[in-house]
Amino acid sequence: MKNSFSGAAGQTLAAAFKALKVLRPHRPIHPTGVALAGTIEKSRSCVGSGIMWVDSPGTAAVSARLSRSLGMPAGWPDILGLALRITTEAGPADVLLASTAMSWPGRLLLTAHLYASNCKLTSLMPYKGSRGPVLLAARPEVTGTGLPATPDAFRHALATDTWSLGLYHARPTGPWIRFGTLFLSLDPGAADLNTRFDPLQNRLPGAGTYNWAGRLRKPSYEAARQPLP
Repeated sequence: MKNSFSGAAGQTLAAAFKALKVLRPHRPIHPTGVALAGTIEKSRSCVGSGIMWVDSPGTAAVSARLSRSLGMPAGWPDILGLALRITTEAGPADVLLASTAMSWPGRLLLTAHLYASNCKLTSLMPYKGSRGPVLLAARPEVTGTGLPATPDAFRHALATDTWSLGLYHARPTGPWIRFGTLFLSLDPGAADLNTRFDPLQNRLPGAGTYNWAGRLRKPSYEAARQPLP
């Protein structure tokens, strides 16, 4: 039942992406964003996640893209996305985070925001760790109205500053456990990124994907990248 539901839902999302591509051929969702670059500093958490990369202390370089999912007009709240490409010894690893709550069950529900500095971002769907399902999350260290989410306003507000976010892992219904900090600044080489992030192909070391999650995500990823006739 779960397999058939996730497969049907994946095809439904793919159809929606194909319809949006008529209006936005390059990116059906998250049409414009802000290019960021920085580092992740990981410490050993008090409770392991079961994902090797998360549980291994160290520093990693990261490039990132902050974007508004639906591309709503400036001044309107929107679902925010933070895509990360992390440098690991095994190669690049992609992590996609979206604005949700961090409570239960709010961590599984998308939320819209005007300010990036007020949003909490989670992986929404769990990774497959050696000890069971694992969610990842990032939460800004400083909250308030300092960082508007629209790309131009975000660039102006961040300027030469650094955006710091705490990194956490959790079981789907369990408490959040901090394992590191993400430091991001504007990428001086680009206003936006053309990078196509894919957490199914570029996986964190030690992180697997549940079959149902792959069936849900893969069709829409393929539809988003398919050229228009």
